Amino acid sequence: MNKVALITGSTSGIGLGIAEAFAKAGYNIMFHGLEADGDKIAKSVGDKYNVKVSFSNANLLVADEVETLIDQAIKVFGTLHVLVNNAGIQYVSPVEDFPNNKYESIIAINMNATFYASKKAWNFMKDQKFGRIINVSSVHGLRASEFKTAYVTAKHGVIGMTKVLALEGAPYNITCNAICPGYVKTPLVEGQIKDQAKAHNMSVEEVVEKVMLKKQAVKQFVPLETIADMALLLAKDTSSTITGTSFALDGGWSAQ
Repeated sequence: MNKVALITGSTSGIGLGIAEAFAKAGYNIMFHGLEADGDKIAKSVGDKYNVKVSFSNANLLVADEVETLIDQAIKVFGTLHVLVNNAGIQYVSPVEDFPNNKYESIIAINMNATFYASKKAWNFMKDQKFGRIINVSSVHGLRASEFKTAYVTAKHGVIGMTKVLALEGAPYNITCNAICPGYVKTPLVEGQIKDQAKAHNMSVEEVVEKVMLKKQAVKQFVPLETIADMALLLAKDTSSTITGTSFALDGGWSAQ
């Protein structure tokens, strides 16, 4: 029987890359996202790799909807082995101008939804004596940058939560780990590069070198495949002793 993975924010960017990798490895996938054609994206991946898929556009700002998302996955597939808490949003502003509503939304989606989803999946994973919870944090869960108060706060919080879940899950073969990527060239980041180039009157190449990858020792974007491969490793049966750890896939940023 195919194992089942639920990945939040999986209709674009990092989440879609992880979902494709898991589907290729034979997992049935519970997709989640806010894209209008999310169901079509899910179906195309399912058809490509001959696995079962389902889709939800649950609002992660609402605890009840996060819980319903978990219930839906278990109802559709009959089980849930891997939960990847990936969905996230960003907003950049000096602290004195940071809008309260933006701060609250970032904390809610990037951190609180991770708690609600993990909590809802917990008893099911506990009963089946198997669970792999993988939280996509960020290098900003390990290091800070200016003007990202909410994001840095949320991603640090996710790493703390990861450690607690790892300790509580240990007797039940539930592991919990965090992946902490540096910059990944997703459509969202490509948009940020263009905005930065316009704002600073710089070329795209200059923005990449002097702004985006300034803190990375390796001056390359982190490949999606690197993140997906790490997630697959953490999901394995044989990874039962890998837990409570944060994996920095950041081109050496956090080594400095």
